[in-house]
Formats: sequence, structure tokens, C-alpha cells
Amino acid sequence: MSDPSDETPIVGNKPSATEPTRVDPRLLEILVCPLTKTTLEYDAARQELISRSARLAYPIRDGIPIMLPEEARRID
Repeated sequence: MSDPSDETPIVGNKPSATEPTRVDPRLLEILVCPLTKTTLEYDAARQELISRSARLAYPIRDGIPIMLPEEARRID
């Protein structure tokens, strides 16, 4: 039986106020924009997942991607 503490977290905990949360690359491989179904880019500085095709930035709050279009920020 494997120890759950040995597993790599999909979204890391925020260790300090200055260091952004890290998103596991495996999560980025499976997450897509809910509107366009296209891949997302991770912006560590802003803690967002960017959909270029939808021109939206989905926030990551407390290490959790918020994949709701109404919560996303419009980008130019």
C-alpha cells in the first residue's frame, strides 16, 4: 500500500506570501478552457490559467483553478 504523503500534489500549497503556488504540469495537460476546449497557459506571477482563444484568464485561488467563465478576467 502506498503512503499518500509520497504522492506529488497536483496543485502545491502556497509556502509564503512572495512565492506563487505551483501547478503540476500533469494538471495543465488535462485542463482545457471550458468554452473553447483549447489548452491553457499557466501564468505563475498572476496565478491564472490563460485561454488565448477565449481571451480569458481563469484565476487560481488557494491553489484551486476556478474554471468558471463568469469568474474569468477578460484579456486583450
